[in-house]
Amino acid sequence: MFSYVKRLQYPINIKNPDPKAASIIISQYGGPDGELGASLRYLSQRYSMPYPELKGLLTDIGVEELGHLEMIGTMVHQLTRNLTEKQIEDNPGFAAYFVDHTNSVYPTAASGFPWSAASIGVKGDTIADLNEDLAAEQKARVTYDNILRLVDDPDIIEPIKFLRAREIVHYQRFGDTLPQSCKLFA
Repeated sequence: MFSYVKRLQYPINIKNPDPKAASIIISQYGGPDGELGASLRYLSQRYSMPYPELKGLLTDIGVEELGHLEMIGTMVHQLTRNLTEKQIEDNPGFAAYFVDHTNSVYPTAASGFPWSAASIGVKGDTIADLNEDLAAEQKARVTYDNILRLVDDPDIIEPIKFLRAREIVHYQRFGDTLPQSCKLFA
């Protein structure tokens, strides 16, 4: 059972619309290394995890990733609400997205490819899945690093830094479990 608190993990208060930033940040919503894939990866892996403490870790991080998905969706929404036609026309990357989704939040990569479950790894083997999780957290961190290189609005930068820091914490938590897991198979 979960208790849902109706507030984001980190406040999102973007004042200036920016379709270019939205078309980049959307990748962490539905891109191959984004929050949707991470949450479903961990919440799916937990079913075949034979160790209760690792099952709990996968559940905890999977649910937190859903909170991150909510943060990214909020950012994209705030960046695209109240756009003028000129702002849309002046951003061809967003204009194509707008044609298909208006200013709705749709799970897609910045490249335009829609989210697919094929981008997540769920093997059912403790060591294989934990290594997949370690790699996934690093790929998400790199994506956040890339976003930080491309945006300059502090209203965007601060929540992205928060999310990047959480990827590092998740990587460390998964890393802490790997030696213990490997001993179980020795």
